[in-house]
Amino acid sequence: MSEGAFFATPPPSATAVPVPGRDAKPVQPPFPFRQFIVKMHGRCNLACRYCYLYEGPDQSWRTRPAATPPGVLERIALRIGEHAGTHALTDVSLVLHGGEPLLAGVDTLARFTGLVRDRAPDGCTVHATVQTNATLLTKRRLAVLSRHGIRVGISLDGGLPGHNTLRTDRAGRPSWPAASRGARLIAAHHPEAYAGILTVVDPTSDPVELYDSLIELRPPALDLLLPHGNWTVPPPHRSHGGTPYGDWLCAVFDRWWGAGRRETRVRLFEECVSLLLGLPAATESLGLAPFDAVVVETDGSIEQVDSLKSCYEGAAETGLDVFRNSFDEALRHSGIAARQAGATALAARCRACPLLAVCGGGHYAHRYRSGHGFTNPSVYCTDLQRFIRHVASRLSEALPASASFEEAAG
Repeated sequence: MSEGAFFATPPPSATAVPVPGRDAKPVQPPFPFRQFIVKMHGRCNLACRYCYLYEGPDQSWRTRPAATPPGVLERIALRIGEHAGTHALTDVSLVLHGGEPLLAGVDTLARFTGLVRDRAPDGCTVHATVQTNATLLTKRRLAVLSRHGIRVGISLDGGLPGHNTLRTDRAGRPSWPAASRGARLIAAHHPEAYAGILTVVDPTSDPVELYDSLIELRPPALDLLLPHGNWTVPPPHRSHGGTPYGDWLCAVFDRWWGAGRRETRVRLFEECVSLLLGLPAATESLGLAPFDAVVVETDGSIEQVDSLKSCYEGAAETGLDVFRNSFDEALRHSGIAARQAGATALAARCRACPLLAVCGGGHYAHRYRSGHGFTNPSVYCTDLQRFIRHVASRLSEALPASASFEEAAG
């Protein structure tokens, strides 16, 4: 997911250093938002020990309403419809997010989705998804979501109890029994509403075992995400000189690529293959496509994606809100301009790299270094190189006439 608006006030240690992209010229005209991530509830029923949102440097969630008030939801729907109409959008993605969005109540999710669809202009389809930890899913709630055309994305660390030991409730009890029950409920009773599973890569886990365990939950798609880290606060298990995350991804790719049939879609893999083939692809972690996601918090604040909150306090702020500002004003924000400036906002080393068109500099939040902003290669640079070159090699084996895949990947 994924997970977007933005004003990135530099932390005290970086006050004198220009934030990358601050002066970057956005594409003309700015690329409109197509993904609206709305915080339906700002709290979570779990206390995952690695959570960058609640355990990280940005604690702004503490001062915001827990549940998004009805008046804020009405204004958000109005602003989304306004933006879609201004830019004649035919499709927008509405992501019902949190915290744990199901804490807002499934009927509230359904009403808000209906409100957004009512406010969208004629000819614009609203694709709605709720991103949940699955612990609160029941047959009744799934029936309501399905009836209102809201798909369900599930966040899990793996498909076995041992993979999810860090995902506990606030009393320290394991979340796996409830989460696995929720995942199996949707697979068995409402497969039409099953969007897939999001998993954060843990290089200490057995990659093939983890992939196979997730396949047992019958997801139509998997999203494999690198844990949020940067040059100032490196990701866990990042060893000097090694590529533990790249190695892990390569092992899972081989398992997925070598299967006799496509058991499921894996977004990262499909996007990498598409980019190597020169096809358009869009993901926050790869490629140079203009970023098109924006977040609205429970108080109506317009922000950039939550991943920036792993960098420093206030990194996702824009100073804008849905009562005083339109999403078009957010498009003109310097942080958004940086995300839409393509290669011009990247470090010189990235711009000179033969993998640029595929890697795209990696995830924006992973480029941060205190005192230097975001004009740096990704902290996962070597891991991404390892993974992309591996995929290029597999493509060359499958398509002998296109040996240039490996050559293009260095």
